[in-house]
Order: sequence, then structure tokens, then C-alpha cells
Amino acid sequence: MKRSKLDAIDMQIMNALQEDGRITNVDLAKKVGISAPPCLRRVRALEEAGYIRGYHADLDPKALGFEVTVFAMVGLHSQAEADLKAFEHYVAELPLVRECHMLNGEIDFILKCVAPDLATFQTFLTEHLTPAPNVESVRTSLTIRRSKHTPGVPLEALEAE
Repeated sequence: MKRSKLDAIDMQIMNALQEDGRITNVDLAKKVGISAPPCLRRVRALEEAGYIRGYHADLDPKALGFEVTVFAMVGLHSQAEADLKAFEHYVAELPLVRECHMLNGEIDFILKCVAPDLATFQTFLTEHLTPAPNVESVRTSLTIRRSKHTPGVPLEALEAE
């Protein structure tokens, strides 16, 4: 299913699932105005085409004791593709790193990290991130609060096209 073949119902299905991944197929079908069997076929087709990658619970970090969120800006000595991939593989194995994005510009990567407390993050920083192979610099910014959290993508921006 190519993006150009997505119709308004597909977009409604993805938007509804993005808002509530636990919605039943019957309720989803009602919400988008079709019957349940074709709705389920569409959902499966969207999954198979890779538009829907999976379903997960949105956990509250603070409720679970993760009081600290830090963004780490990482600069590498070498930006050769093999070195970039090696760094990506390295951080993929670090549980405190929840997101890793390669950037263009002065910073090579930005990492979103969570930790129970500042001491745990500091240990992670000094024992795992700063001494990692090819790491030249790490600058960190501790978050004060999160004022917006909207997982997924803004499908309404596509609908405006």
C-alpha cells in the first residue's frame, strides 16, 4: 500500500488507532463508518504495508520512578558511515537511551535518556556514554518539565494536501 493509495478511511483508521490503540474493531468500524470485516482487512493491510508498526502502552515515567529526562547531544570523532552505524548499535543496547536521532550540523546525535535520578544518569554518562568508542563530546540538557506529548504523526497535515 503506497501512500498515494491511502484513502480517507485509511487515514481515519490510522488516526483513531493512534489515539486509542486498544479500540475494538467493532468500535473502530463504527467510528470510521464502515462494517467490521472490511475495517479489519484494512487494518491488517495497513500493518502489512508497514504504516502501522505496532501497538504499545504509553507508560508514565514519573509514576514508575523515572524522575529524570535528559537530552544528550553527542559529537563523534568520525562521521564515516561505519562509525555512525557502530554508535547507533552501541546506544541501541543502552536501556536508559529511549530515542536516538542522527542530526545534521554541529551535533551528530541527540539522545533522549530517562533515569530514576540524577546520580543514575551521571553514572550512565560517565561509565557508558562519554567513554563510548568514537565519542568526542557529550553535552546534556536536563528537562524541567514536559509541556506536550503527542505520540505518532500529525495525519491531519496529510489530509490538508
